[in-house]
Amino acid sequence: MSKTTKLNPKQLKLWANIVSIAIPIVVAILFTVRLPNVEPLSFLPPIYAAINGITALKLIAALISIKSKKILLHEILMKTAICCSVVFLLMYVAYHMTSDPTPYGGEGASRLIYYVILISHILLSIIVIPLVLHSYLRAYLGDYKAHKKIVKYAYPVWLYVAITGVIVYCMIYPYYT
Repeated sequence: MSKTTKLNPKQLKLWANIVSIAIPIVVAILFTVRLPNVEPLSFLPPIYAAINGITALKLIAALISIKSKKILLHEILMKTAICCSVVFLLMYVAYHMTSDPTPYGGEGASRLIYYVILISHILLSIIVIPLVLHSYLRAYLGDYKAHKKIVKYAYPVWLYVAITGVIVYCMIYPYYT
């Protein structure tokens, strides 16, 4: 592609779809990989849990900023929330490529609650990828009407994923070795 060639909206949407499919597949494949002779990155879970918390706070601040018509602040907060989510994902995958899974040790109702939160968190973290990419893409292209339509779904799902990421960490923390 030459420097003067730009992707048109249709191409950008195609790339968003490709990335939305590729990320969960690549993550699933990487979860089957164990890096030999690499020290477990056991220090990462509290860091990536904190990043999830920061993402949630940025999302809330971004909502407040757009409601206050502070568009540039909203844009900055959303871009940093996306960056936080990418950093989280990289750390999460790195941890799981170097460490054995930590089984949840709770019993009874807490076990059921943990798995309901964990499974919904995982499933929605896959769904949120195309929602975030397409809502960002619509804003980038200046199609704010379409952006708002997607954000109605993207925002609560992304906020849920960020918050439940912290909750899952807090619930499994006592069982890390």
